[in-house]
Amino acid sequence: MSDSGPAHIFADSDFVQHLASALQSSTNDQIASDLRDERHFGTPEHGYRDAAVLIPITIRPSPGLLLTVRPATMRDHAGQVAFPGGKIDADDKDAIAAALREAEEELGIPPKYVTIIGTGEQYFTASGFAITPVVGLVPADMHITPNPAEVADWFEIPFSTVIAPDLLTRRTTKWQGKERGYYDLEWQGYRIWGITAGILANLARQYHDVTK
Repeated sequence: MSDSGPAHIFADSDFVQHLASALQSSTNDQIASDLRDERHFGTPEHGYRDAAVLIPITIRPSPGLLLTVRPATMRDHAGQVAFPGGKIDADDKDAIAAALREAEEELGIPPKYVTIIGTGEQYFTASGFAITPVVGLVPADMHITPNPAEVADWFEIPFSTVIAPDLLTRRTTKWQGKERGYYDLEWQGYRIWGITAGILANLARQYHDVTK
């Protein structure tokens, strides 16, 4: 991976501590009030379904973030960039277990290779999911075995790029008769937007709040 993002803001040894502090910062009322999702669309008729995603950060002097591209044939979010993740099953102990299971199913990442840093604030979607972001460190340049039924492609983007406050563009569109705001980022031919970009935008706010 070539680092074409902003300056190497993560080169110091405090990166992991900063990241853990950022995840814990959702308990701070001021920071929590700045986090955004899609609850303004109203609670779905049948409530929210619990889900979890893994945010896999590669252990490098300038860490990267692994993302997947969904196959064009999938029923939901076809062709979109996403985190490995999905619904929390009854057999999953918790959101962390679900995120690790999904990462292994989608990318072949063994759970034993993931060092969990923490979990972020749940992200509530207009489509009816309450998503828990689980942040974990994974070895750099590890062997990835994507499941073609769930992953058409995968890539690594500099972590400094996805949390740079001026690179995630805020846009609006109409959805089900209401104005819907979302974040958008183009990087080397990949488009990161919607829920994935929204979760990253929240993480960026939290990270910069604890490091400023």
